[in-house]
Amino acid sequence: MQIHTYPSKLLENAVEEFAKLPGIGRRTALRLVLHLLRQPQAEVDRFLTSLNELKTNIKFCSVCHNISDTEVCTICSSSSRDRSTICVVESIREVMSIESTMQYKGLYHVLGGVISPMDGIGPSDLAINSLIERVSKGDVNEVIMALSATTEGDTTNFYIYKKIKDFPVMVTTLARGVAFGNELEYTDEITLGRALLNRVRFDNSFSVE
Repeated sequence: MQIHTYPSKLLENAVEEFAKLPGIGRRTALRLVLHLLRQPQAEVDRFLTSLNELKTNIKFCSVCHNISDTEVCTICSSSSRDRSTICVVESIREVMSIESTMQYKGLYHVLGGVISPMDGIGPSDLAINSLIERVSKGDVNEVIMALSATTEGDTTNFYIYKKIKDFPVMVTTLARGVAFGNELEYTDEITLGRALLNRVRFDNSFSVE
């Protein structure tokens, strides 16, 4: 195990904070901190201000729970979106991935995770009740289950399907061009776009009672 000896406690503290970020090791953290030290003060101030404003002023859409600068996000408030279709995703990352395909023109619903008993995440920890409420209003014709093709994703798909299957809405899921075990955010745009276009009815893709 490599031990770093820092010439400054301030440098060490900054490296420690950067190393807390996902996917950032101590070596990368040190490189990032040293890069910031070489930047003009105005550049560093803009960087810090953007992070502070992000944390202080960011909102979550009151309709779909997507990250937004306003009470209702730009997707939900857009008159050009198909309001009869809701695509259910795990997080903002999947919204960004699907939007980049330019194949989907409906609305979204961000759950904030997937059901994972091993991690202590149950249905009550996710934005499932608000999805059921949206569907119950009768304005939705299709709900697309666009969760990652993992055991947790499939468990969440099935749970939601059981909750909304009695409403007059078609429940579909992504075509299995997205291989089982794949995280949706890492699926390339072409594969994800085709999976959206070739989506299938949920009750035809899984054996449900």
